[in-house]
Amino acid sequence: MNTYFMKKQIFMLAMLLFSLFSAAQIHNPVKWSFSTTNLSDTETELVITATIDKNWHLYSQFLAANGPVPTTFKFDKSPDYNLIGTVKETSPVIKKFDKSFDMEVAYFAKKAVFIQKIKLNKPETVVKGTVEFMVCDDEQCLPPNEVPYSIEVKNNKVVATASTDAAVSSPVDSQVTAEVPVAIVVKTDSVQLDAVASTESESSMSLWAIFLAGFIGGLAAFFMPCIFPMVPFTVSFFTKSAGKGKGVWKAMVYAISIIVIYVAIGLLVSIVFGADALNSLSTNGIFNFFFFLLLVVFAASFLGAFEIALPSKWVNKADEKSDKNGLLGIFFMAATLALVSFSCTGPIIGTLLVQAATMGEYLGPAIGMFGFALALSIPFTLFALFPAWLKSMPKSGGWLNSIKVVLGFLELALALKFLSNVDLAYHWNWFDREVFLVLWIVIFGMLGFYLLGKLRMPNDSEVKTISTTRLFLSIIVLSFTIYMIPGLWGAPLRSIAAFLPPQQSQDFDLYTSSLSGSNAPASAHAPRKHSDKFHAPYNIDAFFDYEEGMAYAKRMNKPVMIDFTGHACVNCRKMEADVWSTKEVLSILQNEFVLIQLYVDDKSELPAEEQYVSTFSGKKIKSIGNKWSDFQATKYNTNSQPYYVLLSPDGEQLVKPEGANYNAEAFAAYLRSGINALRQN
Repeated sequence: MNTYFMKKQIFMLAMLLFSLFSAAQIHNPVKWSFSTTNLSDTETELVITATIDKNWHLYSQFLAANGPVPTTFKFDKSPDYNLIGTVKETSPVIKKFDKSFDMEVAYFAKKAVFIQKIKLNKPETVVKGTVEFMVCDDEQCLPPNEVPYSIEVKNNKVVATASTDAAVSSPVDSQVTAEVPVAIVVKTDSVQLDAVASTESESSMSLWAIFLAGFIGGLAAFFMPCIFPMVPFTVSFFTKSAGKGKGVWKAMVYAISIIVIYVAIGLLVSIVFGADALNSLSTNGIFNFFFFLLLVVFAASFLGAFEIALPSKWVNKADEKSDKNGLLGIFFMAATLALVSFSCTGPIIGTLLVQAATMGEYLGPAIGMFGFALALSIPFTLFALFPAWLKSMPKSGGWLNSIKVVLGFLELALALKFLSNVDLAYHWNWFDREVFLVLWIVIFGMLGFYLLGKLRMPNDSEVKTISTTRLFLSIIVLSFTIYMIPGLWGAPLRSIAAFLPPQQSQDFDLYTSSLSGSNAPASAHAPRKHSDKFHAPYNIDAFFDYEEGMAYAKRMNKPVMIDFTGHACVNCRKMEADVWSTKEVLSILQNEFVLIQLYVDDKSELPAEEQYVSTFSGKKIKSIGNKWSDFQATKYNTNSQPYYVLLSPDGEQLVKPEGANYNAEAFAAYLRSGINALRQN
């Protein structure tokens, strides 16, 4: 008996023993659901979805011999229908070397989707069969299991039954009955579950970005004139009042109190707004306009027009309680710092909360405040640990106010982004790309002159000589200002393209016309729906309505690229500027594909007869953005942008959808893979 065979027998015996001894703890890590997608009067797709519990994995159909049991689908023979091809796996497959089987295995995590095309020989038929599968986690494998199912198709409606824990679902408007409890599944005529993993990854990255922004904001706040001069006094209070050991301990409690206070502020914002509101902030015109005005107020405060201060009664109350001994007194010392320094930190905190909220993350404000408080509290702890460092601290002076003014200019520049979002979403056409650039050029130009001492703000002291640091900063800022000037004539300015209005909003654009083949008018055909509102970048001949674009693709027998995009989508603009503008990608988009751009945040109201209630969310769909956002969530189970879907002229998905990919060669390869998939079908 060879070594591998012995390993296999031992492994299977272990699984058997596991099943016997764990009878009291039934593991059922996979839930199955079944639905259909009607392709025509005679063809349908059976969509089989496996929802897999965390830390478990389901094996692929395609495994080498002598390995784990592959997922296998069996269909009972019937004269009422014929199978077209074999079962396809549409979810991403994970390949990994498994020591237990001594081989590379392929499996799915979280969810897996399988599709089988079926030709119907009569309008009413029953599709019966079984799915055999095996699941493992990092410590154990369960014995192979088999789930029977039965799906009865009647005049495009589905009546389905399944045994064990299989769940049964149907497309929108189909009626479902089941002989067992039905698991909750998304009602959709097509499910793209790989988006779940990418959404989680993007969510994780955005939270890290929020934390980093908060940390940088905290470092900037530390050097504000309301905080920096307080450091020696505060640290000296800790070290002198109780000796070094207790002083360090009190300083750490003080730092933790600062973190608790600011994180509580972030949590309060999340609780008050709620998850749904936070998700809508980035595209809501009213919120964006409010944020624009708010940041202008913050900028004016930093530039010296006025100070934002909290009621003195709050400060006095906190200061009284800080005189108490013990932990509570230290906590109120931290609260006093937060209240007294609000005139300096308020604009930074407000800007951070706005940015965190508009990223749509429920915990974003709290994460941002944690980063802010951590950066703000670290110096107090370090100086308490090493009091000698206080001697090397720079003395307070006019340079502290200069930091406020610099931040004021940056706040003003950031505010314009929110105004641009509103302008694009409501099609005001007041704030085109060159208008935005003119304002940024003026703002950063004035900041450069300020750093050179040529401008003085109300609270500034006279600058007779400038330091080397200010000189180098002014060189950087003025160089950036000059860099933006060619953008007035259409230069792509790729390093900041993500923050600018789209290229197609430029009135005078020499760059687009210089691209090969892009100087042809975009509408060489009959007028298209919404072409008065939207314009594709680089004069690509695009559609802005799904049905209209698909009908054209079918007539021309060309593949389709759906681009789920948005006016406020920073990554969409970056993709268009950095990737779409490259020669190879632009050529493919112009000549090989029918481009359908669907704006998920557009506020243009739909005609009354086109408004409806979403079967996905239950909300009233009133605008163009609502329609395409609901369409993306319903059909592809994701709401992230950009999101690119490649389809055949008949609407069949060619390859796995993809999000932002800033590697132009890789994105071109992705487009070519869709073309190759169409040719092979």
